[in-house]
Amino acid sequence: MPHQEKSAWLALAAMLAAYVPFFAYAAVSPPGPPPYLRVLAALAAVSVLRLLILGVGHLVFRAQSPQDARAPADERDRAIARRAASIAYYLLMAAALGIGCFMPFYTGGWDIVRATLLAVVAVEIARCVLIVVDYRRGWHG
Repeated sequence: MPHQEKSAWLALAAMLAAYVPFFAYAAVSPPGPPPYLRVLAALAAVSVLRLLILGVGHLVFRAQSPQDARAPADERDRAIARRAASIAYYLLMAAALGIGCFMPFYTGGWDIVRATLLAVVAVEIARCVLIVVDYRRGWHG
């Protein structure tokens, strides 16, 4: 399995492990009065958790196969990453337009912030899934 695919799996696992509980918590608990410190503290905690998972995972990958971790991305790796980033960009723009154009008319404040955070995380998950799928099925430029 190429290092870039391992990294995509790791990023996917880290995001799911960190942000699924956060969004479940944010969905069931009211944000409280402004400045929403309780929810922001939870977001900071899950972000640190995600970074720790990524850091430890990359250290394990580097220890298992140091030459693979240091190898530069080849043409196929760059093409897969470029395709996934391109699709993710369009998904993010669609989400931003949807959130920015429709949500202010029926809700506001914290709901818009949560929807935006969810969109960013969902698009990053989609980017990682696209990378993994392209490696699994074999990318054909």
